[in-house]
Amino acid sequence: MSDVQHCGYAAIIGAPNAGKSTLLNTLVGSKIAIVTPKVQTTRYKILGIVVKEHTQLILIDTPGIFTPDKRFEKAMVDSAWSGANDADVVLFLVDATRKNESESLAILEKLKTISKPVWLVLNKIDELEKTSLLELAKRWSDRFAFERIMMISALRAKGTSDLIEKLLPLMPKQPWMYPEEDLGTQSMRDIAAEITREKLFLRVHQELPYSLHVETESWEESERLIKIRQIIYTQRESHKKIILGEKGQGIKAIGMGSRLEIEAQTGKKVHLELFIKVRENWKEDREIYSKLGLEYKE
Repeated sequence: MSDVQHCGYAAIIGAPNAGKSTLLNTLVGSKIAIVTPKVQTTRYKILGIVVKEHTQLILIDTPGIFTPDKRFEKAMVDSAWSGANDADVVLFLVDATRKNESESLAILEKLKTISKPVWLVLNKIDELEKTSLLELAKRWSDRFAFERIMMISALRAKGTSDLIEKLLPLMPKQPWMYPEEDLGTQSMRDIAAEITREKLFLRVHQELPYSLHVETESWEESERLIKIRQIIYTQRESHKKIILGEKGQGIKAIGMGSRLEIEAQTGKKVHLELFIKVRENWKEDREIYSKLGLEYKE
């Protein structure tokens, strides 16, 4: 490794469901952010780390930006914009297949006020004809003088290696922020809670998409086994019945899916216990904001 180290940040900003978490996972080469078809899955900034030769690139996956009307949602959006302000480069991710551009246009207006280089990254390009894609790129470039326009498919890892290669030379000369082997800044304990939340979203996404929160209460790890106890917080007693499912089959399926994925990530056997607690106002709990790295505003 060269004695001269480079290190910097690239923030991934975009509308809900543009593919930000999928892009982060693809660039890092490991699943460190959960992905579901539901908007607002990501609730706080997640950092992923890519190391190439003497450069450490820190990627910031941010919550999708939308118009919030409640304290918790406002804190999520504030987290996204703080990620943009902290970065050396902002990657403005746009779903190329989405006809309604209103959310992305609103984000662009605010990006115009940020004194950071902004790249347009058109995602899901494999679903468009080349002519349509070029017309889309022209339409966006007419709206703003982007430093660069990249075309990718985050899901299929198309154009993502090129994106990394173009970002690396822009990182400033400074010591690395994290150890070389780190892929992200989340602990496995936190990732495990997010994995369970992902399985919950996929199982009960029609009924309870945003009223759920998961915390890893205890984590006991030996050479071959991890014993995990997690608490699922929900806002209503009726929600508890939905999660449990008929004869407990719902929570059993959620636990099995989560356990298998945690085992795959850790390489160890996992004993996972899930408990459901009703906490009506968990979205107003300062302690939860603190744990998620969100700012609680009065």
